Amino acid sequence: MSNRKIEVLDYDKNWPAVFETEKALLFGIIRNLTIKIEHIGSTSVPNLAAKPIIDILVEVSDLNQLDTKDDDFRHLNYAVKGENGIAGRRYYQKGGDNRTHHIHAFQSGSPALCRHRAFKDYLIAHPDIADSYALIKKEAALSCQHDNELYMSLKNDFILKHEKLAVRWYGC
Repeated sequence: MSNRKIEVLDYDKNWPAVFETEKALLFGIIRNLTIKIEHIGSTSVPNLAAKPIIDILVEVSDLNQLDTKDDDFRHLNYAVKGENGIAGRRYYQKGGDNRTHHIHAFQSGSPALCRHRAFKDYLIAHPDIADSYALIKKEAALSCQHDNELYMSLKNDFILKHEKLAVRWYGC
């Protein structure tokens, strides 16, 4: 049983700076593989309420080479989770039960890269939809009793609908 606390907070203007700090650390260990390191997820959308976890999208030239950096990620206090249920992804978590960062790494050419970018940009371009998403997330956090699976399921219909619209809008 996890002791994780599911809490959705109002947007924190410091989240982009927290991302930039972590980006510099990551670049220090994977610079030779890195195509792009981006802030994604709800903390990257101005004025969107979010769990205070910085989601990071990393595009690399070679996932197999990225796998050789696992000890470096551990040195930065990341748990190395492998694909963690999504083929072609490398997933890392920082903070244990008090999670602070998630890294989602994909090799160039992965459709997941466009999907993540599309959803972020779609929410930024459609603040009314972002506001609806914030309400859903806040209600889910209040009713899930700190059960992450339940929290995710309560947001799922919204995400599936709008991710599909976002990908079409973005042109993936």
